[in-house]
Amino acid sequence: MKKAEVVFIPFPGVSHLVSTLEFAKLLINRDNRLRVTVLVIKFPHISENDVNTKSLPISDSLNIINLPEVSLPPNTNPGFASMPALLEAQKPNVKQAVSNLTTGGGENGVLATIVVDMFCTTMIDIAKEFSVPMLVFFTSGVASLGLNLHIHTLRERDNVDSTQLQQQKELAIPTFAHLFPSSSLPGSVLSKEWEPFFMSFIEGLKNADGIIVNSFEELESHAVHSFFNHPELTSLPIIYPVGPILSPEPKTKDVVGSDIINWLDDQPLSSVVFLCFGSRGCFDEDQVKEIAHAIENSGAHFVWSLRKPAPKGAMAAPSDYTLSDLCSVLPEGFLDRTEEIGRVIGWAPQAQILAHPAIGGFVSHCGWNSTLESIYFGVPIATWPLFAEQQVNAFELVCELKISVEIALDYRVEFNSGPNYLLTADKIEKGIRSVLDKDGEFRKKMKEMSEKSKKTLLEGGSSSIYLSRLIDYIMNQV
Repeated sequence: MKKAEVVFIPFPGVSHLVSTLEFAKLLINRDNRLRVTVLVIKFPHISENDVNTKSLPISDSLNIINLPEVSLPPNTNPGFASMPALLEAQKPNVKQAVSNLTTGGGENGVLATIVVDMFCTTMIDIAKEFSVPMLVFFTSGVASLGLNLHIHTLRERDNVDSTQLQQQKELAIPTFAHLFPSSSLPGSVLSKEWEPFFMSFIEGLKNADGIIVNSFEELESHAVHSFFNHPELTSLPIIYPVGPILSPEPKTKDVVGSDIINWLDDQPLSSVVFLCFGSRGCFDEDQVKEIAHAIENSGAHFVWSLRKPAPKGAMAAPSDYTLSDLCSVLPEGFLDRTEEIGRVIGWAPQAQILAHPAIGGFVSHCGWNSTLESIYFGVPIATWPLFAEQQVNAFELVCELKISVEIALDYRVEFNSGPNYLLTADKIEKGIRSVLDKDGEFRKKMKEMSEKSKKTLLEGGSSSIYLSRLIDYIMNQV
């Protein structure tokens, strides 16, 4: 029998690519009637994707195709703003790749569906051309999905613009049980400049045949149920919460990793706070000094992943500091004074560190992958969002789910103008002390949620049931 061919089109960002590849593996391990082809798009001039695709076990059921690089029109804005132009330019390559799969003779399966990343929904016309359904892979949570859809509806139906949104102190959003503060809305919703991108991206979600979400019903039960019973959401595409889709531990301990893990082995249980802000998180010198004072004043044992910002105006990711740069950006003598109780590192093997029993709290930007890892390993978060939908995640963790503590819910870094305020040492210190509190109610709740996250993809768990429904839907297309 021919296999059902599922084509994935991930967004080129590392965090999206990693969870897409993990989900592809989950599908083919779950059902051997499926074959997955991942079409990898590269951002021009950025080579971060290679790392992830090279380490994959190549099998008959998983096929990776790196699409040719394209050049963009000369006046295209750099970085994320170039996405629409990049996707448009890649459409002929995507069509060709899908066409080759459908005419490949005996070895390929029957094209069943195209699964596009949440930011790649303009590819819907390709799914139409091949007469297959288009599913969307949404790499954030169900509450966040609902928020985006609701804001889109407000704009379309009631003509509410970003200024009016900010004037309302709080919004009633179907996927949140509590009123949502407008100060925690994502930057993409608040900025005029992003409005066209936001509107077309959500329009694409509403036109999909189904939305696969990297979350699970036990975590976001109110949000999931609202999709099945709130009048504003029931007419929208069906959702499949099939998470948590996590990237497992790196197989080899790299040098940085093993040093840190060995140091953690000597620390008391749940005593260390881990500060890490994702693949793009970094701060200017003023903010770094506030964090350092907070750490030192708290007296807590710590591992701090501190990254150096790219030069102003450059689209590069943050890099690691040299030792001399590090000494100049930190308060004088900080490294010597904290030598016994902490480590300042560059890039961090995050999952390995979170999994370590010495870690008691996580000061995090609340990116969704990091949030799911933290929940999986049962480590409470002190929230410090930076951009994208991280403010939404922070509010959900602290106010809806009560499994984390707040450092900030409304801190944001604007793409062109930097952060909206300086977070002071006393506020950060308070967050560090709170998140390490052994008796905090949030810690008990986080442990319970951790247990649920480990069971949900097993037989009978909610994510396992949704995954079966999704596979049935795909197989029915063949």
